[in-house]
Amino acid sequence: MTFHRGLHRFAVLTAFSTFLLIIAGGLVTSTGSGLSVPDWPNTYGRFMFAYPIDDMVGGIFYEHSHRMIASVVGFLTVILTIWVWRREQRRWVKNLTLLALLSVILQGVLGGITVLYLLPTAVSVAHATLAQTFFVLVSSIALVTSRWWIERPSPAPGTASPGQASLTTLAAGASLMVWVQLVLGAVMRHTASGLAVPDFPLAYGSLFPSLSPQALQHYTETLIRDDIRIAADGPVAAGQIFIHLLHRYWGIFTGAVLCWTAVRSMRSPGRVPRLGGLGSIMAVLTLLQVSLGAATVLLRKPVEVATAHVALGAFLLVVSVLTALHAYRLSGHRGFVPATLAREGVS
Repeated sequence: MTFHRGLHRFAVLTAFSTFLLIIAGGLVTSTGSGLSVPDWPNTYGRFMFAYPIDDMVGGIFYEHSHRMIASVVGFLTVILTIWVWRREQRRWVKNLTLLALLSVILQGVLGGITVLYLLPTAVSVAHATLAQTFFVLVSSIALVTSRWWIERPSPAPGTASPGQASLTTLAAGASLMVWVQLVLGAVMRHTASGLAVPDFPLAYGSLFPSLSPQALQHYTETLIRDDIRIAADGPVAAGQIFIHLLHRYWGIFTGAVLCWTAVRSMRSPGRVPRLGGLGSIMAVLTLLQVSLGAATVLLRKPVEVATAHVALGAFLLVVSVLTALHAYRLSGHRGFVPATLAREGVS
């Protein structure tokens, strides 16, 4: 295999641009700007890139900027796919970029459906979830095209560390848990469940509040009294409270697993600096993410905090996946991927 510096740097650029796109998407949701531009793919009847900058005000600024960044990311992904297919020798890397390209195309279609059909919950959640998944794909491409991945010697048969193999399993499991947590977060945001429970760490003064009709009426009155909800919103639903608590408690469980994964990474066999660094980043991000989640509730979902919570969740997912890939590369473990990937990935 040959290391292509330009290709790797372009993959990093695509991943970074995707992170900016996720931030922009978070701002759209946090500011309630999803329907500020009611048509698609045009913007108020104009070609997207011909829309006047002076007219980008209020919610239009957030939604239109999100579309423009998404277009740039799509263009970068097309270039990355062509570049990989022309330069890469590894078939599985080519297939990975093809999957990324298909994902970004589907993401654009979902974004259009979200607008044209007035923010249907299922489509909005799928749109948010696919964004996180696409970020993982392009970040993984950036890693597997790096000099470290390509030129690092593989363990000789029978000499791979069992500790690295078990860390691969742990980090992969943590990644899946983070992904599920992000799906739950998307469901919470797109069902207006973010402030269905206004206190933290308890929920209406208990770990599991009553969901009886009388209790729900009391919760609604509390939310209206505290200016969290208005009467026109209708009563808070049991489903909204359940979704909120599911996101909260799954987050605690996921945070504990992430902390354990971080410790294992920092204490990995051989004390590999890259794994130790990823473990440190994971630990810091986990603590910060929990703090942002609490602040989002206690401060009543300020735009900056809510958006940072979304963006940091995506970044934490990528760090978890990259940790699993690093451990895999160091151990020569072949249990997670097709045999062809394993043969080529460690050759």
